[in-house]
Amino acid sequence: QVQLVESGGGSVQAGGSLRLSCVASGYTYSSNCMGWFRQAPGKEREGVAAIYTGDGRTYYAGSAQGRFTISSDYAKNTVYLQMNSLKPEDTAMYYCATRALCYSYTWYRTHEYTTWGQGTQVTVSS
Repeated sequence: QVQLVESGGGSVQAGGSLRLSCVASGYTYSSNCMGWFRQAPGKEREGVAAIYTGDGRTYYAGSAQGRFTISSDYAKNTVYLQMNSLKPEDTAMYYCATRALCYSYTWYRTHEYTTWGQGTQVTVSS
């Protein structure tokens, strides 16, 4: 059974940093699309970043570009999201998810991901 477990969330002040982790188990990790999403209260879940673990290709939402970095550690079956220069509007529950392949024009579509973690809360205060 595929499982994703996120960790690393917390409360920080604006301008601070956090690194989220997502550990995957129950499937062959070598070539999958791993995505990070977030959902703030009253808003729809949105894509933040994704990485194809087969070749390391990455994709970012405009709000994350230049501040967030997604990376993958094959040996640890783990995907990370390094978040710098955090803003209050980054406050949300962050989820990781997986699907077979990443495409530049669809990586952010939540309904195309098959497995989701339980989420980790990120709160940024001003």
